[in-house]
Amino acid sequence: MDIEKCDVTVIHEETIEKVKKDMLGNEELTEMAELFKVLGDPTRLRIVSALLLSEMCVCDLSALLDVSQSAISHQLRILKQTRLVKYRREGKVVYYSLDDEHIETLFLTSYAHISERG
Repeated sequence: MDIEKCDVTVIHEETIEKVKKDMLGNEELTEMAELFKVLGDPTRLRIVSALLLSEMCVCDLSALLDVSQSAISHQLRILKQTRLVKYRREGKVVYYSLDDEHIETLFLTSYAHISERG
């Protein structure tokens, strides 16, 4: 499939200036790229998927996903560093949940996108 190309080289200065003014900066785009990298791991997505439904501790996530507790802890640390999950302590147990509603929106929008492919 060939990508359609312009037959004539024309620079649309007004369009370029408007887009340049409204486009996100490199810093924001870099942060977004990092976020997508973190979400690019299937184990981390499985954790997010589980936490969409309920807050859970490392032991429960480990049992549910059939992944070692140390591997779950490692993945949770990465998710926590990028503010995708938060935690609360109840006695000796630490419960993890999604940091905010944006994470659910990202997850569900991504799922909707891949689901509509057929």
